[in-house]
Amino acid sequence: MKYFGTDGIRRIANTELTPELVYNVAKAGAYVLAKHSDHTPTILIGRDTRISGTLIEAAMTAGFLSYGANVKLVGVVPTPGIAYLTKKLKADASVVISASHNTFEFNGIKYFSNKGMKLPDEIEEEIEEVLDSGKLNELSAFGNKIGVSEIREDLLDEYLYFFRKNFEDNYEEFDKSNFTVAVDTANGATSVIADKVFTALGINHYIINSTPNGENINDNCGSTHLDGLKKFVVANKCDLGIAYDGDGDRCLAVDENGEEIDGDQIMAIIANYKKNKGTLKNNTLVATVMSNLGLRKFCDQNDINLEVTKVGDRYVLANMLENGYNLGGEQSGHIIFLDANPTGDGIFTSLSLIKVLLETKQKASEAKSIVTIYPQVLINAKVNSDKKYDFDKDPEIQERISKLEAEFEGNGRVLIRPSGTEPLVRVMIEGEDQEVITKKAQELADFIAEKLK
Repeated sequence: MKYFGTDGIRRIANTELTPELVYNVAKAGAYVLAKHSDHTPTILIGRDTRISGTLIEAAMTAGFLSYGANVKLVGVVPTPGIAYLTKKLKADASVVISASHNTFEFNGIKYFSNKGMKLPDEIEEEIEEVLDSGKLNELSAFGNKIGVSEIREDLLDEYLYFFRKNFEDNYEEFDKSNFTVAVDTANGATSVIADKVFTALGINHYIINSTPNGENINDNCGSTHLDGLKKFVVANKCDLGIAYDGDGDRCLAVDENGEEIDGDQIMAIIANYKKNKGTLKNNTLVATVMSNLGLRKFCDQNDINLEVTKVGDRYVLANMLENGYNLGGEQSGHIIFLDANPTGDGIFTSLSLIKVLLETKQKASEAKSIVTIYPQVLINAKVNSDKKYDFDKDPEIQERISKLEAEFEGNGRVLIRPSGTEPLVRVMIEGEDQEVITKKAQELADFIAEKLK
């Protein structure tokens, strides 16, 4: 697609993601989303803490109002909060303005349907067709048909209630007096609500990286930079560390020894718990091709069926919906608990993990030991944006990939894929020796970068 990647539209704010483009995307989106409706659409807008957030929000609002849609401005809120509120308020659609784990100069637009799910590819394609049709000027409302907006930052309290409703009764039963968690909000969207959630549930906690200034989102903090949290957990003798990403749909963790617990390990811990409780639907976990070989072996050894999809939470969700599964996610910590919300929710994931630890009286290091993670390296080859989908058409690149696949067959894995949001081809190799796989991945990434520059 021309505008939408695997996770909405994501570009550098005010140069590539211009107010004009945002205005047009809003207008086209409102038209496509409303054309099957018999009433004036209401659309929620939430954002993260980037400096460009209010600029994009203003342009987005203007586009919606110009078409005749009404807007509720929720302010800074995690992505899953908007997904939840869209369903709760029976809104027609919603938009999150965020670039997730990217640095502050990026921003993005993610549409959600009235079911609180990311729009299917065909709807995004339809929006793109309208954008390029030259008909946008015809989609303007006049007189009393122009939309109105209202500020509804109070709706954050509804999202807080969502966590209380799902966890309060459980947490009241646990002895939490000797359990302390450190929570890194990445100076992002969770910084507005994480402290309220942990306080409401009576969990001893420290909050770090929770003073956003528009530029420090994901800056050496959050789920993409765990070193600070690891040190904090050990220095303050915490039982667990939790790290969210900029828009709050991902969660990674750190055990009491300062060692990482990645998304695959979190999924294994929770899948194992749910299986033992009889609440893992169809005894199945859904993951992507990026998930570690160790997760596959864990599932085999524990009689859990593992369904594997393409990379992207939308594909995980589609598989879950189609087959009636209730747990799935990605190694990055984007985990979907479909019984609660149709999008990954970092805070929900962390509370689910804490619940397992408190109920089973395990240390985090014990809990994660049920799965052995193979060394894995991911190296990005910077390529020409127009050529990133051509790596599998080049015979020399294909020959190199085939040789590597043969070399690691049985004791590892090779996976090459283009990034959905950036001009990169990602080279991932799994194996038993970190040094060997790093060398091999770097050599292949350098070769691909040279061939596709």
